[in-house]
Amino acid sequence: MTINFKELNELLAAIATNNITELTLKNADFELTVSQGSQFTTVTTISTDASQPLAAVPTSNSSPVVVSQVVTPSIDKNWIEVKSPMVGTFYRSPAPDEPAFASSGDRIRIGQTVCIIEAMKLMNEIEAESAGQVMEVLVENGQPIEFGQVLMYVNPG
Repeated sequence: MTINFKELNELLAAIATNNITELTLKNADFELTVSQGSQFTTVTTISTDASQPLAAVPTSNSSPVVVSQVVTPSIDKNWIEVKSPMVGTFYRSPAPDEPAFASSGDRIRIGQTVCIIEAMKLMNEIEAESAGQVMEVLVENGQPIEFGQVLMYVNPG
């Protein structure tokens, strides 16, 4: 997907005039998030194509724009997907003030709780089916999730 900077500039101007604080657009291989704060408007694109060019976007409003590109890490074919067995709400820890069950870089063992999914007011502990290192957690705390959605990747090596 290519970025049309004229259209992006028009989008940023429309966001500024309508007091929208955050907007995310997604498709299969591209994600654009625009967050507007008090001093900066930040545009972050996430693409699977590292060669995709990006440039600064001039705007007519008074806030400067920061454009950054984050390339999603390549997923190793040996990594194991930890998928949600149900629809619900994802939680990384047993309580808001407690540490996460599993974070990127952590070593986990078979049977270890890696997250909780709340479904119909019940807290369901999700246990690791294989030992290894958590490579990436794909879901934010408190985010609604779907059946079969990949929650994290584990490198069994």
